[in-house]
Amino acid sequence: MNQHYFVTGISTDVGKTVVAAVLAEALEADYWKPVQAGDLHHTDTDKVRQWLSNGNERCHPSAFALQTPMSPHAAADIDGVQLRLNDFDRPQTEKPLVVEGAGGLLVPLNDTDTVADLILPTDKVIVVSRHYLGSINHTLLTVQAIKERGLEVAGLVFVGEEHPTSEQIIKTMSGVPVIGRMDWEPYIDQNVIKEYADRFREKLIG
Repeated sequence: MNQHYFVTGISTDVGKTVVAAVLAEALEADYWKPVQAGDLHHTDTDKVRQWLSNGNERCHPSAFALQTPMSPHAAADIDGVQLRLNDFDRPQTEKPLVVEGAGGLLVPLNDTDTVADLILPTDKVIVVSRHYLGSINHTLLTVQAIKERGLEVAGLVFVGEEHPTSEQIIKTMSGVPVIGRMDWEPYIDQNVIKEYADRFREKLIG
């Protein structure tokens, strides 16, 4: 099996989908979001499909597409659906696979399982951190929770304006390598994704 990458964030709306698209472009990997909650008219999978340009990737349909933009457990309850780990079968592919989680690491899927339970022991976990007051704490807590599960944190991606002191202390205290930083781009298209993919590729493959 080719390498799988799991993209998680320190919160919601931190840029996971854009980062996942950059990884898929850089690695010529397939993309899969296990559960989509809300925005079914223009899902994260739809966005990634539009942003990828090298033609070697495939975007696989989500295992669950829920109507309401809420935590998956709550959105599933509204839809009368139960999210069970056994129902999240990963797509079969001979390429690398980028998996994008929903929200943060411990977002509930049901009364007992969280997004973290979708991560496989062999996954390389990429943590997306967006700068805001409290983001250092949230980033370090996320990294700690991943490590405590015996999983590999392969790298950090920072999103937003550069904050050297925040980025350095997170790097120092977490011990996790930094793949790169993305500006908070006003518009995302194939050219933007390719530009960042070219920047990040060496760190990802190296």
